[in-house]
Amino acid sequence: MAIMIGLTGGIGSGKSTVAKVFSTLGIPVFNADAHAKDLMQQDPALKQALVNEFGTAVFSNGILDRAYLGKIVFADPYKLATLNALVHPVTIQAAKDWATAQSSPYVIKEAALVFESAASVGLSGVVGVSAPLSLRIHRVMERENCTKKEVESRMQNQISDTIKMKLCDWVITNDDQHLVVPQVVALHEKLLQQFSK
Repeated sequence: MAIMIGLTGGIGSGKSTVAKVFSTLGIPVFNADAHAKDLMQQDPALKQALVNEFGTAVFSNGILDRAYLGKIVFADPYKLATLNALVHPVTIQAAKDWATAQSSPYVIKEAALVFESAASVGLSGVVGVSAPLSLRIHRVMERENCTKKEVESRMQNQISDTIKMKLCDWVITNDDQHLVVPQVVALHEKLLQQFSK
């Protein structure tokens, strides 16, 4: 299995931007959040578990109703924890299976909840993407056409950026003041030196 490096950061920090740079450098990227959504739609056992827990309305004409599910879980910490307990183990295993098939010196696993979901187990290090809170809120409001209150509600389900960055092995600053690409390229070169055979 390829060396797996985590990539995390709070909502609106710019994880996807950093992931794209790694991808451009030829490093395979596993987007855990996107895969989790696919698995909730396609994995029969997981689909049944979601119906059992959240009711048949969680799927509309066979399609996962993410808005419906989101209203339930973001309003109830217990329901969110239940959803995570169902989805995270399946997604973690999918990432391991995917990494086994890769041949690059290392791969990136992009996930918002690396530490919150215990997905850091088995990783050889974690890259954090940091941005000021006000900028993160602004980015999400623009991207998802939602209110400040909605963004702040979602942020309450993640550990604080300050703590998250302290848990990371490397930090990329994405504050619109520092160029991201040179930071990622420098880190990529370090990782190649560290993990190349």
